[in-house]
Amino acid sequence: MLICPQCEFENPHANKFCQKCGASLSHKVCPQCGTEVPVNAQNCHNCGSETGTVWRAIIGTGEEQQGKTELSTSFVLSGSYLDKEQRYQVLEVLSAEKNEVSARILDCQPYQVSPIEAILAHQQRGLGTPAVEADSIPSSAKAYMILQSQKFPQIPQIHDAWQDGDVQILLIEDRSHWESLLSVWRKETTSSLEIIHWFAQMTQLWALLEPMNCQDSLLKLENLCLDEDQTIALQRLYVKPVNQDAAIAVKAETAEEDDITLPLGQPSSMQALGQLWQSLFRESQRTQFGSIIQILGDLEQGKIQTIAQLRSRLQEVATELEATTNPNFEPMEEQQTNAPTFLQVDDVEDTSSRGDDAPTVVLSVQLSSLEDAGRTDVGRQRNHNEDYFGIDTKIEKVELPRNRSFQARGLYILCDGMGGHAGGEVASELAVSTLRQYFQQSWTNNQLPTEDSIREAVYLANGAIYETNQQEARSGVGRMGTTLVMLLIQGNQAAVAHVGDSRLYRVTRKRGLEQVTVDHEVGQREINRGVEASIAYARPDAYQLTQALGPRDETAINPDVEFFEINEDSLLVLASDGLSDNDLLETNWETHLLPLLSSGTNLEHGVTELIDLANQYNGHDNITAIVVRAKVRPNLGDNS
Repeated sequence: MLICPQCEFENPHANKFCQKCGASLSHKVCPQCGTEVPVNAQNCHNCGSETGTVWRAIIGTGEEQQGKTELSTSFVLSGSYLDKEQRYQVLEVLSAEKNEVSARILDCQPYQVSPIEAILAHQQRGLGTPAVEADSIPSSAKAYMILQSQKFPQIPQIHDAWQDGDVQILLIEDRSHWESLLSVWRKETTSSLEIIHWFAQMTQLWALLEPMNCQDSLLKLENLCLDEDQTIALQRLYVKPVNQDAAIAVKAETAEEDDITLPLGQPSSMQALGQLWQSLFRESQRTQFGSIIQILGDLEQGKIQTIAQLRSRLQEVATELEATTNPNFEPMEEQQTNAPTFLQVDDVEDTSSRGDDAPTVVLSVQLSSLEDAGRTDVGRQRNHNEDYFGIDTKIEKVELPRNRSFQARGLYILCDGMGGHAGGEVASELAVSTLRQYFQQSWTNNQLPTEDSIREAVYLANGAIYETNQQEARSGVGRMGTTLVMLLIQGNQAAVAHVGDSRLYRVTRKRGLEQVTVDHEVGQREINRGVEASIAYARPDAYQLTQALGPRDETAINPDVEFFEINEDSLLVLASDGLSDNDLLETNWETHLLPLLSSGTNLEHGVTELIDLANQYNGHDNITAIVVRAKVRPNLGDNS
């Protein structure tokens, strides 16, 4: 079957267009220049950028055949295909050894579901793994599948796998273009605190990999890379052969009795991690700094025997370096904050130290980039657009060989007007211009405006519209007004104010989609009073607004103002009800919002796709979206 890239509908293999939404299943749009290209093309014929779906193939003999059978590489040639169906075409060979070949592969049928993907989807629905399919899975694929079902982004995703005689073929996410850890480690701009940050991430990976006998994946320097957020990740997995008598079943979260099992080996010493870190210093020719020398020595002598003990020592060093580089730093236990920490290294069960209290290595974070895009559309049924939005940002970036800084603020305003032609659009534009002018004059320092200041701005916008209504003697439904959702960002601090049913959503990799604001409408008011949702929204006036800017004076509105911290990479979405109606974002966030967290995706193109999606399903109203991508990194102070 073919999965539609727009709506995820399952189509017959012969279809050229999606039966549900009409999207093309044979062509796609180049993200760089917008040219339509075939889905099986490696590059755009217009701008030359890579548009194809590329995987990394690992072709090797199974564990039981290693050392017995020499792999023939005659079929792994550029331009050849790995499968009889001619779906997977070899682009280039990355490496070739006696028992294994690695190559980049072009997927000529990227919308077709692979058997491995079908099995993982079956598991995610809580249906287990059919015994017949489980028997056909190569042993080298099982570790990937278990970790993928548990959603660990450090591990490359597996796409397909099959057995061809004595040869096992795996297709996994291609990370050959990712920056290597060693190359970044060598840079003069890399600080001591960043190194501690990476050490902490390695302890997390160790606890994840050791129970599955994959810890060798972490001990090979060439296998360690960094994602776009400078988080350690693996190019691939290396599974150590073990004595089958010592095998222990490891189950994925959604697996049942017939699911995949993996053999486990004996716990490895912490000395291996110490040797890895010594190698990183040696290969990069960096000098070991004082606090870490003692840790490396204690690892070598076996004085640190558990992950928990190692984390505790790293926490001490992180605290020491924070105090040195950041004069305003306070130990976490003294900080009054409910914000999540950046490095939750105890999220993974540590099987080598059961019963120990595993501390979290805490690093404060700072904003590293701020990007945005906005668009408004009249929709398919209205003849004029009463929505209006405004984006006002100030970004200061300094990049020097031994120092870098990034300061940013952003003001994002979205209004959905009401009052008919020459009414709603006047109100929404007037609100945006009033708010922008207020903050241009009052927001002059590097601190987020106070709640009182934000409320004053909203009341001014309400007053500007109210006075216009009074001057023009508007009455009843002719009185113009507007909803408001406004986001303010200063560094990694943020505030949101809203009136009406325009919304702010937040998307993060850890928590998924969250609706930050709560609509001001009759149905929600009844829910707040304790009425069941099904009853509250059965009312004919359930979607009538209880608050709006402009129709009445400021005594009739009470804007909600909320402050929050951006402690992980976040996508913040301001949406009018033309976009949010009918749970459109709740249904489609994984396909249309989550990918926009990646720096490699184009926000302008992403907003356009959101508008197109809303026109397809919610075209009854005007549609407006502002998308803000805020990325963070450890607050490393001055580089050392």
